[in-house]
Amino acid sequence: MKKVVLKKTAERKIKQFNQWIYKNEIKKYPPDIQKGEIVQAFTSSGQFAGIGYFNPLSKISLRILSFKREKDISSLIKRRIGEAFHRRKKLLENTTAFRVVHSEGDLLPGLIADYYDGYLSVQINTAGMENFRDAILQFLIEHIKPKGIYDKSDSKIRSIEGLETDNKPLYGEIPKKIVVNENSIYFTVYLQEGQKTGFYLDQRKNRQIVSQYVEKGFKVLDLFSNAGGFGIYCYKRGADFVKFVDVSPNAVKQLEENCHLNNLKNFEIVKEDAFDFLKKENQRYNIVIIDPPSFAKTKHEREGALRGFKYLIANSLKILEEKGYLAVFSCSFHVTMEDLINVSLSAAQDTGNILEIVEFMYQDLDHPILLNMPNTLYLKGILFQKL
Repeated sequence: MKKVVLKKTAERKIKQFNQWIYKNEIKKYPPDIQKGEIVQAFTSSGQFAGIGYFNPLSKISLRILSFKREKDISSLIKRRIGEAFHRRKKLLENTTAFRVVHSEGDLLPGLIADYYDGYLSVQINTAGMENFRDAILQFLIEHIKPKGIYDKSDSKIRSIEGLETDNKPLYGEIPKKIVVNENSIYFTVYLQEGQKTGFYLDQRKNRQIVSQYVEKGFKVLDLFSNAGGFGIYCYKRGADFVKFVDVSPNAVKQLEENCHLNNLKNFEIVKEDAFDFLKKENQRYNIVIIDPPSFAKTKHEREGALRGFKYLIANSLKILEEKGYLAVFSCSFHVTMEDLINVSLSAAQDTGNILEIVEFMYQDLDHPILLNMPNTLYLKGILFQKL
């Protein structure tokens, strides 16, 4: 097994059990190392630091799999997949869809697997995990016994890793449409068409939290609605009317199906960019949900993201009824909870509003947050009440 030597700047991260080591934190590595090759990492003073896989093509060149010496990495990966699945099994009491493996959150960097009513959607996004593809798929088939597995790997990330991407069925037959049950609410999932791995499972708990504030007669605006989770939950809790806004044709198609699946009678779907929609909307609402895609995939995009959030929050407050609720979410690691608080305060000041923080919200438990790995905390949300 080849050896990689870390700079002193990386030693603090190793002591914190951070799994990511960047290329500029590496002092020396063998020139003949292959992408995704398993290596041992040592500190500059010669102390063992961990075992992981290395890719000189990636900015995150070393991803640690274990901070202990391991003889069989394949067995380690299988064991961690099994442990992750076991921790999630209680979710089956209330849903038929959940994340089985959440990459770094389950100590398996580069691997994501979602379960949809007996089918699996899998992302193998790094060269290191790609080298264990066969073992991973074999274990998922034997341990979870899915009816089918679909490859939903991220082509953009894989290209950085020097990998090609061919999203396709990997095992069994994948139906065009899967219907999942989440707290007695039904959603369609199109593994071959949908965003990410098929559905935003990380918001499951937050859909419940927001909807519990619904009162009879409420009008709800669901911006960036995607599959319509928040709006449909609110309607099932007693909202009188829900307006969904999303620019994606696939989202609109999914929204229409989900509304009919759940017997919504009084709703409207608007196919439009949420920013453009808010420029001219004058109907008033009791709940507005702002759940956009990631505005800041890098730290350099953070300022632009905050300007976008301020526009959305300020214009949503203008159409929010007194005592109404505003839910704001960010799925970017680079936008912190403090950022959301500050930009909301700025928008409230500009529009002459006083806001009470009612709830702080984070990703659901099948998307684990590791204290040692700050990047695992990516989804943040705040529910405000307009006083």
